[in-house]
Amino acid sequence: MTQKEVSAVTLGGKGSSLSSSSVYATATGQGQVRIDSSALDRLTSTPSLKQKINIPEFLTLEETRAFLIVLLNKLLLSNSSKHVPLCISEALNSNQKSFRFEEELDVTEDEQLLLINNACLGLLGVSAVLDHQSTALSAFADVAAAFSCEALKADVSVFNLMDSGDGHSSKEEVGVAGDMRILLNGSKFVGKETVSSVVKIPKIHGIIREKVKSVHSRMRVELNSGHKLGKVELGSEHTVCNVLLPLAMALRELGECSFARAQSNLLSIGGDDLKSKIGEIFGKECPTDASLASSFNESFSLYSGKVYDKFAHEINVLFALVWKTVAWELVTAYAVLEAAELNQKIGGATENGENSKVEKKKKKAVLGKGTSSILQLIKDRLQSEKKSDVENSRLLETWVADFLLFFDLARPEFNEFLLKVKDVVESNESRRLPKIPKGTRDFAKEQMTIRKKAFSVIEEVFERHGATALDTPVFELRETLMGKYGEDSKLIYDLADQGGELCSLRYDLTVPFARFVAMNGLTSLKRYQIAKVYRRDNPSKGRYREFYQCDFDIAGPAEKMAPDFEVVRILTELLDELNIGDFEVKLNHRKLLDGMMQICGVPPEKFRTICSSIDKLDKQSFEQIRKEMVEEKGLTAETADRIGTFVKEKGHPLTLLSKLKQEGSAFLENAGSVDALNDLEILFKALDKSKRLDKVVFDLSLARGLDYYTGVIFEAVFKGGAQVGSIAAGGRYDNLIGMFGSKQVPAVGVSLGIERVFAIMEQQQKDQNQMARPTKTEVLVSILGNDVTLAGELAGELWDAGVKAEFLVNKRRPKHFDYAKESRIPWMILVGEQEIKEGTVQLKSLESGNDVNINIPRGNFVEELRKRLNP
Repeated sequence: MTQKEVSAVTLGGKGSSLSSSSVYATATGQGQVRIDSSALDRLTSTPSLKQKINIPEFLTLEETRAFLIVLLNKLLLSNSSKHVPLCISEALNSNQKSFRFEEELDVTEDEQLLLINNACLGLLGVSAVLDHQSTALSAFADVAAAFSCEALKADVSVFNLMDSGDGHSSKEEVGVAGDMRILLNGSKFVGKETVSSVVKIPKIHGIIREKVKSVHSRMRVELNSGHKLGKVELGSEHTVCNVLLPLAMALRELGECSFARAQSNLLSIGGDDLKSKIGEIFGKECPTDASLASSFNESFSLYSGKVYDKFAHEINVLFALVWKTVAWELVTAYAVLEAAELNQKIGGATENGENSKVEKKKKKAVLGKGTSSILQLIKDRLQSEKKSDVENSRLLETWVADFLLFFDLARPEFNEFLLKVKDVVESNESRRLPKIPKGTRDFAKEQMTIRKKAFSVIEEVFERHGATALDTPVFELRETLMGKYGEDSKLIYDLADQGGELCSLRYDLTVPFARFVAMNGLTSLKRYQIAKVYRRDNPSKGRYREFYQCDFDIAGPAEKMAPDFEVVRILTELLDELNIGDFEVKLNHRKLLDGMMQICGVPPEKFRTICSSIDKLDKQSFEQIRKEMVEEKGLTAETADRIGTFVKEKGHPLTLLSKLKQEGSAFLENAGSVDALNDLEILFKALDKSKRLDKVVFDLSLARGLDYYTGVIFEAVFKGGAQVGSIAAGGRYDNLIGMFGSKQVPAVGVSLGIERVFAIMEQQQKDQNQMARPTKTEVLVSILGNDVTLAGELAGELWDAGVKAEFLVNKRRPKHFDYAKESRIPWMILVGEQEIKEGTVQLKSLESGNDVNINIPRGNFVEELRKRLNP
């Protein structure tokens, strides 16, 4: 064994802090403690009391050393004397095999308080050790699992996990999958065997990474907090244990899964003698499911009883069991992959030599580029520690012992091994599959088919109403966008300064439209725009950072409520013709909202921020919204309750309108509310005559948080099975265009959340077991041979005739039919040797229920095909 390299762990210096790695180095004797001289100069307190250093009896030697360095650091952070810190540092540097401080020490009041309440110090010391060890375990477990995948010939398609970009994939699970792909890249050992303990790897190893990071973040804080420690640290115990308990749960799952793979590896070892002997040692030394469960249950019992320092100690016991289990997983996987070499070493091949054939066959396979590099590292290390020859019966036990000893975390050699593993993974960074940013998506041919169909329907509806198309830059000056979106302005994507202009990606299509109208001095315009917009949002299901919007706007003076009616009418037409299923359009009026705010006593400066709260009522209960309005936005409880009585009002438009206009209604006492009710009466009657009112719900809780709305506001909600929320929204904004120019141009518009509509359409296809046809190809020209010239001639005639055609040149007949089936091409022109001799082509229908299969003269095939395409 290589002599331990000892590093210096300096405490108390300016800007220095104690890390979990330093605690572990000291705990394992790999670190010598040094107190910075400036820290000693600061320790000026005079001892006036006597106190012993009492170390909890259940702590191991390593845990005791961790306890002491944490105690030392706390003393240096508190109002301490020099005597106790020097005593502890001297003891730590003496490399004692046990620690007993029999004598009472001269201490200050703060020191006494800290030494009496030492349970938290034990907890922090052991937790720091766990923090460091668990980080190493995460990498070690990945290596062992990768070797098991090859030993078990497992199907590793589960590692094709990619970040979906919608917030539904775990970053750590994706990271594990990526690392496993790197380790197994190019492996010929992995196969098609479905192994449940392999399928679980991304999730279980990902959870370990998550919990390790939580513990690490907490320990960075707790190890270096100071001042009146006896009081503060007692309150920290529960906080630390709340991150340790999930780690314990994750450790148990990791250990159980690793144990399952190790057992499967045992069964796969070539050579009965080798399998039997390793199995015997495994049965004696490898922890079992039962031991893992027992240790976890004991730790959970201690947590429930709030015996926190002993709770951390028991998790450390569990960690040791898991570590040994993972090491045994690697031993057994190695034995499978290197069975021929091990059989030769112990003379364990069967007499008839059957195993040698098997192993020779295995040797032809190739390990992954990552695992093969790591395997060589292991072999080199085992070779360097080769012991003198022993009798055959003991050789395998010695080899197993050497193997397990190498994977001792406290040995410097193992740290070197982990660093090399890290290099192997990171050096393969370029081989990782590329990914797209979160909140964005690629669209394959089937999805694009749905999108193009939807866009076609949308454009037809917009143009039916006389709108012209408009396109604007994907980014605008930042000043153009700011101040238009209320609290949502924080979601605007800012760009780096380029050439002295501060720009941002467009947040919607409405503000750029208003800027265009003002900049060009227009007084009226009916336009539509279908384009991408960007929001610096947290991705979630149906919520993206890049997505399409489909906008329709009418700007300019008009008969009262006429444009508003047409825009709502267009919205209902769009959703009907897209055929997505049942929906409703919730509708309200901004002046009615403002009147409600005044009636309830909301200060004018808080109108918009309270509207933003009310706008969340479709996702949160009123109690949650009430709490936000009172505790965060400063409304009185009475005002919030009055708002509650109004926002619960919703129903049939004409019925609720009649109720709000009844004598005695509070709204009739507010001029703005009266205007709003009159507007809505015109709108509702027009929609009723147009037979569209049945799709509308008058809802006083609809607020629409954007600052620029001035009149009618509305929002369409899908009522089917898919939970996608709002699918369209809009309203009147009479003052927005005036912000960019001297003229106020009234305007009203609607924006369709097309991404959510696509989600509904895609789900409908899945539910109906339908597949969108990815191409519009009508006929496949199939040449059974290698005559590209003939293919070009026949396909060219079809293209010249306006027929949508593709060609395929291949000698194998099934290739043509497979391609046509995959692309769902309805017709095929088939030309083989016989057809060439006869001067004909074979016309085949590939649609079910149509048995057309005829030979046509070469000169007439285009005309004959066109007749069948357009009967």
